[in-house]
Amino acid sequence: MLANTPQSGQMYPMNDTTAENPSKLQIRLIPVTPLQQNCSLIWNEETKHAAMVDPGGDIDTLMGALDHFGLTLKRIWLTHGHMDHAGAAADLRERTGVEIHGPHKDDQWLLDLVEESGAKYGITGGRNVTPDRYLEEGDTLELDGIEFGVVHTPGHTPGHVVIYNTDLNIAFVGDVLFAGSIGRTDFPRGNHQQLLDSITRKLWPLGVEMAFVPGHGPTSKFGVERVSNPFVADRITGYAGAQKQQADATEQKLSKRYT
Repeated sequence: MLANTPQSGQMYPMNDTTAENPSKLQIRLIPVTPLQQNCSLIWNEETKHAAMVDPGGDIDTLMGALDHFGLTLKRIWLTHGHMDHAGAAADLRERTGVEIHGPHKDDQWLLDLVEESGAKYGITGGRNVTPDRYLEEGDTLELDGIEFGVVHTPGHTPGHVVIYNTDLNIAFVGDVLFAGSIGRTDFPRGNHQQLLDSITRKLWPLGVEMAFVPGHGPTSKFGVERVSNPFVADRITGYAGAQKQQADATEQKLSKRYT
């Protein structure tokens, strides 16, 4: 199962047994850039074919991870256009010849600002990029015949998407949702209510056992967040008929809001 805290160099197998995981997919989280964004490296242990989700920077580290495990990159997937999620995508495509899929077209304006945005944080090396394919609600992605679904989840950014697999109970949620928090919406074109709607209408229906890899910080499960998250717990949103309560403003202020 996914571990609770991502650490550079730690392995995250998707499932514990061959019966549950016939594809033998494995995950390693690789924190990149000074913002420690969780780039996800997914691979099939049998074929050594791999996908990367949100290669935000540190291209040599990412290439080194592929070499270390003897992997051949086959897929590059982006959840949204912020520079710490997309900064190394162009270099990765040039070095491997692999197409970039995602995010939704509504984030192209952010992909055009990767270099400018990085400079504001003192982060160099990121490059503006145009994907080979934009993703839409209901699209599918695949690695070695294993399909991943796509939902459009605006709010943090207008073109944010979440990539998931219900059989493996894993979702790559970018900066929509975190363990104990949600994405920031004070950036240009962010929308707080839209983000809340994306979480309750697009993510919660995927099931309480769905584990998720956020763009920053530790992993969690949707079911855990529905109980304890100070922004989107059922008691706050009224999801699934829960009696609605006032959110605790102090608890919200104390929660980590990642960049």
